[in-house]
Amino acid sequence: MMRGARVRFGWSASLLALAVTTVLTSCGAVVTGSPVSIYDDPFTVAGLPVTDGPSGPRPGVSHAQLDVDGAAGTDVDLLATDAVDDIQKFWRTTYSTLFRGSFQPVRSLVSWDATADAGEGPLFCSEPTDGLANAGYCSLDDSIGWDRGLLMPAMIDAFGPMSVVMVLAHEYGHAVQTQSGLVGDDDPTIVAEQQADCFAGAFMRHVAEGDSTHFTLDTSDGLNDVLAATVAVRDVDPGDPDSVHGSAFERVTAAQIGFTDGAGACTRIDEKEVESRRSTLPQQFDSPLDTGELPVTQDSLEQFAATFEQVMPTTDPPTVDYSGADTGCADALTTEPVSYCPSTNTIGISVDALADRGRPTEVSEDDIVPLDVTGDYGAYVLFVSRYVLAVQNEAGQGLTDARAALRSACLSGVVTAALSPSDTDAAQRSTVTLSPGDLDEAVSGLLSDGLAASDVDGRTVPSGFARVDAFRWGVLGGREACDGRYS
Repeated sequence: MMRGARVRFGWSASLLALAVTTVLTSCGAVVTGSPVSIYDDPFTVAGLPVTDGPSGPRPGVSHAQLDVDGAAGTDVDLLATDAVDDIQKFWRTTYSTLFRGSFQPVRSLVSWDATADAGEGPLFCSEPTDGLANAGYCSLDDSIGWDRGLLMPAMIDAFGPMSVVMVLAHEYGHAVQTQSGLVGDDDPTIVAEQQADCFAGAFMRHVAEGDSTHFTLDTSDGLNDVLAATVAVRDVDPGDPDSVHGSAFERVTAAQIGFTDGAGACTRIDEKEVESRRSTLPQQFDSPLDTGELPVTQDSLEQFAATFEQVMPTTDPPTVDYSGADTGCADALTTEPVSYCPSTNTIGISVDALADRGRPTEVSEDDIVPLDVTGDYGAYVLFVSRYVLAVQNEAGQGLTDARAALRSACLSGVVTAALSPSDTDAAQRSTVTLSPGDLDEAVSGLLSDGLAASDVDGRTVPSGFARVDAFRWGVLGGREACDGRYS
């Protein structure tokens, strides 16, 4: 999804890059309802009920009959072709509501096997495809292509078949941008990528509503996996010049905009809108040697506890017990590795177990995509989430229902944003500050188990979409927004 003077293939900051260049850009049960702002009812999935049903190809439906150069008739090729067919049906009805003219499908589709010997596979965007574990849109010849040998099987293994559909919906978003002239050469690449993620989210809404010929998508685990796939292909190193696709936080945000408000909202994403969401959030490391990782120890936790009191003070700060999460609480369950007890106003922490949650993801050279994005803030945000239970307890708010769970995620977002102050003097006074990638680690945890979006007994809502949205609402909206939404 890079754009430049020549065609460029490859990875995005050592992970998956689903596209490239001016020429190449890559990067359930049926439910009903009208797209409504997620803010109208945060306890649904953007106005849809939370469903726990099948996600993936519909059984018994005939495969699409589209010409694909290089196709081998594999299950991956059939899945990808069905996805493109459904995406094109979506744009046939949607395109004319947003742009002038009528929709035209891409001119060609290309499939290749990245494990093939040199010269054996087809060309894509005038480039050889051997060794190319990627997918993309090529504006040179208006084509979309995918690797059936490495990339797509890895996505399916890690996140299920709907991750492939999401990837291709993103790539088709670039085709729509080209056909409509929505993005010009002077627009930053991040705008094109955010719009494409948004368009993909709008298509996934179409699937979740039961309107896709070949696929179904439930709004709990199925949608969670789709968003987790988006997290996996984020920009890892913001200092890398190839990092133009967006952080996990940014990519998931864009997908949620499309899922919630439809494809029309995607056309309103521009540089100003992207920058407004970035606000004061960190975009660069302080030095090339900075990893942004602060190992979880009692000392570091004490620093965080002191910072919490600075950014969200309480009249009676909770006591922190570092001997274990189980404090023998009489009115709340133990939630390893960190708990909050309302009756004693105590946070209990199993430090070693929490430190394990905060260890960075070890990515092997053989890994195509990582299953989870882990790091120090994946642990620290759990501490934050239990601290904000103490804040809610002091305010007389309930602690044992879905509202408390999502309010905890939202307030955790408020504290997280406060760790990246815009004022230089405030940043210098802060004991700890946010690093690039910290938000991504929080988002990954919210999707995988949701403890940071749970009530005092560890109960969370089944929709990772709702958990992440609550956290994002706090990051971007502040405490008053959380109290107003989850009061």
